[in-house]
Amino acid sequence: MAMSVGGAGGEERPMSDINTTPLVDVMLVLLIIFLIAVPVAIQSIEKLKVPVLVSEESQDKVENLMLSVVSTDAAGRSPKEPGYEGSSRTGQCRVYFNNITPVDNQELYQQAFNRLDAIVKREGGAANMDPEKIPEVHIRGDVNVPWKCIAGAIYNVQSAGYPKVGFISTPVDPG
Repeated sequence: MAMSVGGAGGEERPMSDINTTPLVDVMLVLLIIFLIAVPVAIQSIEKLKVPVLVSEESQDKVENLMLSVVSTDAAGRSPKEPGYEGSSRTGQCRVYFNNITPVDNQELYQQAFNRLDAIVKREGGAANMDPEKIPEVHIRGDVNVPWKCIAGAIYNVQSAGYPKVGFISTPVDPG
C-alpha cells in the first residue's frame, strides 16, 4: 500500500501515484480462473456426441407458400432456358409458385387462393382457424429484379387472402 509521509516543511500535497495493488489482485484471480476453466471446457467438448434422430413431419405444420421472383436476362431468356445470364433490371417478370412452377399474375392469384381455401376448409372454416396455423408467403427475389415484379407478387397473394408476406435472403457472412 502506498503511504504519504509529510513532505518538506510539513506541507501535505495530493498524492499522484496510482495504487495498482487491487488491479493486480483481480487480474491474478481471473488468470487462475481461466487456467482452470479452459482445460475443463476443451476436455468436455471432445466427448460430446450428438444423437441422430429420424425426423417426422408434424401434423400441425404450417404450409407456407414459397415464391421465387426473377426477371429475364438482357437477351430475354428465362431462368430455365440455356444461356440464362441472371436477372436484368429491364427484363420481364417471372414468378415461380413453390419455387418450381412458373405462373403469370392470374395463375398466381388462382393457385394461391385455391391453396389457402383448401387449408381453411381442412381446418373447419375460417371461424375455427387457429391464427398460428395461417400460412405465410415467403418471397425469394433476385437482387436485380425490379420492384414492380415483387410488388405484383405481393399484391396477388394478399388479394388471394394471405395476411403475412415475408422475404427470404442470404445471410451476410461475418468473416
